[in-house]
This record gives sequence, C-alpha cells and structure tokens, in this order.
Amino acid sequence: MSNKKSFSWELYNRAPIVGIVRGVSMDVMRDIVKAYLKAGLHTIEITMNTAGATEMISKLRGEFKELNVGAGTVCNMEDYEKAVAAGAQFIVTPIIDEVVIKTAVAQGIPIFPGAYSPTEIYKAWSLGASAVKIFPATQLGVQFIKDIAAPLNNIKLLPTGGVSLENIKSFFEAGAVGVGMGSSLFNKKLIQEGDFEGLAKHFSNIKSEINRF
Repeated sequence: MSNKKSFSWELYNRAPIVGIVRGVSMDVMRDIVKAYLKAGLHTIEITMNTAGATEMISKLRGEFKELNVGAGTVCNMEDYEKAVAAGAQFIVTPIIDEVVIKTAVAQGIPIFPGAYSPTEIYKAWSLGASAVKIFPATQLGVQFIKDIAAPLNNIKLLPTGGVSLENIKSFFEAGAVGVGMGSSLFNKKLIQEGDFEGLAKHFSNIKSEINRF
C-alpha cells in the first residue's frame, strides 16, 4: 500500500513504547493488537526478518487506524524500500546505515537508528534521526542512559533491549524519551495460551509505570 497516513506523534506520545514483534503470525497478531490498543498502546514495529513482514505491515495499516505500524531490523536500502512500499510509517534499524537514514529523513519518515557508543549516537542524531535507539540496552543499562544524557542532552534516546516492567520507569527517569520492548512486552506464555485479556492487563501494567512521563 502507499504510505498515505504519516506516523502519528500524538499517538506515540500517549504511550512512548515501541512494541517489537518478531516471528508472530498474522492471525495471532490481530488478537495481540486488539489487546495492545485496549491497554492504550499505539506503536508497533514488525521486524523485517519476520516471515511475511511486509504483508503484515500492510494488513495492520489497513485494519487498525489507531496504530502506528513500523518496520524494524531494516539494515539496507532493499529492506527500506520494501518496508515503505508496504506502508511502514516509521523505520527502526539495529545499525547506522547513512543512506537509509538520509533517505528516510528526506522522505519525512521517522527513523530510529541503532547506536551503541557516544560517537555512534551522535552520528545517528546528526544524520537526522528522530530518536536514537540505544542498542543493546541490556548490556549498557540505566546508568549508561544517564551518562549519555548529561553531555548529549539534546539527543532523544530510545533504549531497546533489557527494558522490562521492573525497570522501565528508571529508563524514563534517566532521560529516555521512549523505549523499545520485545519479549518482555509480548509475554510468550500468555500469547501461547490465548489469554489476550491477561495480555491486555500486562500491557496496562507496563503503561501505568510511565503514565507521569
């Protein structure tokens, strides 16, 4: 589909969590999204290494108007072009690819490039990143976000990896403008059991941790 409706920052800011979906079928995805929206979450990233990722992006765009649907694990222009053609409203990368970042910026598509060191973080931001995905945050932790936010206070940081119900608040307290969450958000046990009411409650519990930010 053509990318007619742009990314909604208003929806994102209601709950600045990017839910990262990898390896889930479309049938299950519909139930997950219904629970996601019920909990007041609005931004989902489908990784490009998920089977049928582009078809899923296109279908989610068509079926759920209150959802920001983006593409993750975008590593090169081939991935980027497929994602945008499918209707991805934002792009997430695990790395810095200058061509991908510059293209997204030129086309007005929000992009969250992955970076690790202070130099990479600054470079990603200087290329026009909407926010810089700090990846993997598992290894770096909350203290790293504090340390980076001090000298680079104008850069919007989006830690991804290792963010959980137990520590999400601390990342926002450290200066993050949002977080990326995968397995800790999309509870595998609840999904396998088809307990989407329980999943919605789980989503709500996570969202409640950051309501004041």
